[in-house]
Amino acid sequence: MLWPAVARRYLEIFERARMEHADRLRTVFRATTLAQRPAELPDVNLDHVQLMTDQTGILQHAVFSIPRYDEGYSIDDNARALLLMALLEDAGTEPGNTVRVLAARYLAFIRDAFVGERGRFRNFMTYDRRWSEPCGSEDSHGRALWALGTVVGRTVEPGRGNLSGELFHAALPAVTDFTSPRAWAYTLLGINEYLRAFEGDRRVEAIRSALALRLYGLLPTRAQPDWPWFEDRVTYANARLPQALLVSGMAMGRPDMTAAAVGALQWLVAIQRTEDGYFAPIGSNGFFVRGGRKAAFDQQPIDACGMVSACLDAQRATGDGVWAAHAQLAFVWFLGQNQIQRPLYDPTTGGCRDGIHSDRANENQGAESTLSFLMALEAMSAAVRATATSVTEVGFR
Repeated sequence: MLWPAVARRYLEIFERARMEHADRLRTVFRATTLAQRPAELPDVNLDHVQLMTDQTGILQHAVFSIPRYDEGYSIDDNARALLLMALLEDAGTEPGNTVRVLAARYLAFIRDAFVGERGRFRNFMTYDRRWSEPCGSEDSHGRALWALGTVVGRTVEPGRGNLSGELFHAALPAVTDFTSPRAWAYTLLGINEYLRAFEGDRRVEAIRSALALRLYGLLPTRAQPDWPWFEDRVTYANARLPQALLVSGMAMGRPDMTAAAVGALQWLVAIQRTEDGYFAPIGSNGFFVRGGRKAAFDQQPIDACGMVSACLDAQRATGDGVWAAHAQLAFVWFLGQNQIQRPLYDPTTGGCRDGIHSDRANENQGAESTLSFLMALEAMSAAVRATATSVTEVGFR
C-alpha cells in the first residue's frame, strides 16, 4: 500500500479500461432483433426543434446551437419537420399539443409555398418572409409531397388531413414531368403513406406505377455486377432510392422490383462500411463517381437517417434480421460510433451536429441534421415497439 505502488495500480487499471473501451467501440453489432440493441435509445427531445421554429416555420441553419436568421427558411426543412410531426403524432409518444402546434406551423409554410397556377412549390424564403424564387427544385417538391402524404396517412385531425390532401393532389401531377430520381423516390414514399388512408385511389396508384417503373428502369440500363446502382454517382440521401423502390414493389406485388431494391441496398451497405466495422456514409466532398474513389468526408446526418429507415423497411420485406443490425449500425453513428469517435447528437440541446469532418465534428446544429436524427430515432423506436409485440420483454444492451 505504498503510494508509488498504488499509483502504478491506478495506471494499470486506467490503461486496461481504455483498451477495453476501444474494443467495445469497434464491435460490429450482430444482433438479430431490435430487442437486442447496443445502447438504450435516447428520449425524443424537441427542444432544439422548438428553438429553431418561429411564427413562420423552422429556420434552416444554426451557428452552434443558435438559430441563424440570415439564411432564412426552406420548404425542404419545413417538409422534414412536418413529416416528423406526423410520425410522432401517429406514435402517440409526445405531448399532443406540442406536436399539433408545430405541425400546423409547418403545414402553413408549405401551403404558402405552393403556387397553384404552376402546380409547384417554392423552396427558399428570406427571414423577412420574401420568397427567393418563383419555383423550387424537383427534390424539394418531392419532399413536400412525402410530408403531405404522410400527414394524410397518419393524422387524426381532420383539418390538417384535409388541407394536406388538397395540396397533395394539386402538387402531384407535376412530378410526372420530373427527371430527378430522388424527386421520384420522395414522391413514392409520400404516395405509400397517402395510400395507407386511401387505398384504391386509382389516380394516385397510376402515378405510383409510372414513377416506380421509371426508377426500376434505371437499374437494367446502368447496373453492372460491380455497380448495381441507379446512377453513375453515389451522392446524398442515397438510401431513399432503393427504399422507395422497395416499398413500391411490395405494395404493387412486384417481387422483381423488391429484389432489385434489396440488391441495390445491400451494395450501398457494403460500400458504406469501414474496415473496422463503422457505418461511413459517402462524403459530400466529392461523393463517389463510378470508376473513381469514394470521398470519406464530410459525412452527413441525412445519409445515416435514410439508411436507418431503408434497412428497417428491408427487414420488414425480407424478415432477415441482418437488416436490423445494419439499421443499428447506422443509428449509433449519431451517438459516436463513427470514424472520429465523436457523437453528433447533443442531449443537452436536443440538436444534432451538422456532420463530421476528418478531424472534428461540425458543431453547428442545423434543422436538416436535427430532423434527420429525430426521424432516425423515431424509426428505430417504431421498430422496437413493433418487435415488443412479439417478444416477452424488450431489453437493452
